Amino acid sequence: MQTNHPIYLDHNASTPLKPQVKSAMFEVMDAPSNASAMHKFGRNARMQVEGARQKLADAIGAKPDSIIYTSGAPEANNTVFMNFFDLPIISSTIEHPTVMAALPHDQLQLLPVTTKGLIEVDKLEKALKYAEAPALISIIWVNNETGVVQPMDDIKALAKKYKALLHTDASQAFGKMDVSFVGFDLMTLSSHKIGGPQGVGALVVRPDLDIEPFIVGGGQEKNRRAGTENVTGIVGFGTAAELAVQNLKEYQKLSVWRDEIETEIQNISSQTIFYGQGAPRVANTTMFATPDFAADTQVINLDLEGIAVSNGSACSSGRVEPSRILKAMGAYDEMAASAIRVSMGWNTSHDDIKNFIQVWKKIYQRVTS
Repeated sequence: MQTNHPIYLDHNASTPLKPQVKSAMFEVMDAPSNASAMHKFGRNARMQVEGARQKLADAIGAKPDSIIYTSGAPEANNTVFMNFFDLPIISSTIEHPTVMAALPHDQLQLLPVTTKGLIEVDKLEKALKYAEAPALISIIWVNNETGVVQPMDDIKALAKKYKALLHTDASQAFGKMDVSFVGFDLMTLSSHKIGGPQGVGALVVRPDLDIEPFIVGGGQEKNRRAGTENVTGIVGFGTAAELAVQNLKEYQKLSVWRDEIETEIQNISSQTIFYGQGAPRVANTTMFATPDFAADTQVINLDLEGIAVSNGSACSSGRVEPSRILKAMGAYDEMAASAIRVSMGWNTSHDDIKNFIQVWKKIYQRVTS
């Protein structure tokens, strides 16, 4: 039984553009929009960029001049480590691929996580005690595969106690939970994870912290990032940020459907394991593995039925190896290779969830019978 319309359950990879965002972008995209130009068109573009900057800053409780627009989260993350590569760096084994690839190897310590995917705060404190001050802590706030939320208040307290710089990739946290820049030195954000356009993100920087540009050759973003600003994308990002905060309470209702998926899947297969269950998680995400039911088999067969899910990070798409995140949580290879991620978003309906469960059951029974 193929669904009557495509069902998109891969919002952690990229969330579809919200209609209000599209409208805001259409309003500015027809005019010439180099925000560095001194003529009227340029001044209008600058007003639009700064208006969007204010919206984004308001959404996270930051000052507008803290916002550096980037091409996305990878550029923001790379900018952080390019600037602070000479410091002792403490991170974790469950970071996003864009962080793992950019982390310098010298003076690097990766913290393990529990089987629920959580940093152990006492191990972070031990690492800080033996690190030369100041250290840089970089911990992902919400894991992109499991949706597990790290104990960020405790991490902030330790960063303050040991005078460490604190960075978080909040791409999967923003729009799904309360996110405030207070207590951080650096924060990575992404537009297309909150219903904004792709190709734009931000690095939020404590105002008194000097940052050298990762991309050089122009004076844009107060000499902190060269390149003509993507005015249309930035306007879309600002609108999406504003909407994300407004719709936060409604977003939490997705946890009811997440729990429904997990209950029904468990009823179909009692051997299924749900990763991060019992830990704090964002409302929209579940990742689970079923023995002898390979992830690629699930993803392909669901796709043939008109349902889009993922087998992990979209930045690692095409891989056949088991999820690095799940292995860090103690999953053995066979189960990690059987895990799929279902992530909902602003346009998910209850019918989508009911159809997913029904189709997954049909595929499971066919493959495992």
